[in-house]
Amino acid sequence: MKHRLLPFLAALLAATGVQARNPEPLRVSNRSMPPPEISKRVVLVHGFLENGSAFTLMRKRLEAKGCECLVVKLKPSDGRGGLEKLAAGLKRDIDAKYGPTRPISVIAFSMGGVVSREYLQNLGGAKRCEKFFTISSPHHGTLAAWLYPTQGVEEMRPGSPFLKRLASTESELGDMPVVSYRTPLDLIIVPADSSVWERAENVSHPALLHPFMVTSHTVLSDIERRLLD
Repeated sequence: MKHRLLPFLAALLAATGVQARNPEPLRVSNRSMPPPEISKRVVLVHGFLENGSAFTLMRKRLEAKGCECLVVKLKPSDGRGGLEKLAAGLKRDIDAKYGPTRPISVIAFSMGGVVSREYLQNLGGAKRCEKFFTISSPHHGTLAAWLYPTQGVEEMRPGSPFLKRLASTESELGDMPVVSYRTPLDLIIVPADSSVWERAENVSHPALLHPFMVTSHTVLSDIERRLLD
């Protein structure tokens, strides 16, 4: 009798264990959950020789707050072919994702800031953009641009015709809120105050290195506050 009860007891214990892990039976519903409400559509534009991975932390934080993020890939990322070509590609990617008129906000890092300005100011992007944030962007050029030979990098040299044209068309931004973040310790934007843009509200944060600006809790929190306000 004892031997006959052992299989029964083992089965009972197994069933009890399953019930403990799953205290309620699985219920399948045919009702689909409504998609989460999108608070903002945000385009993230990376910098020189990057692929958008620098925005991983920022994207996760924004998505957790209900934002839909498009991380574009500027190609070629070394700027060969010029910044106007990159801006045209940026416009194509945005239109492909959101159509030609749906409102967006733009957050751009380093070279991505001047590429985004070309899109906003000279390719009609300002008509649909609600807010624009640049992080460590060479609005007045950078001496570091003398170290790389592509057309796009040459256009980021101080006094270049490209930057002069950008300065002449910034009125196309209208009354759009614009913020420019910079670190006085920047070794890529040289001099560091080249990221100061008269059209923008300028915010200084002493990140130790150029790329740290995109992962700084202080910078990210300030962007989130302004973006979602």
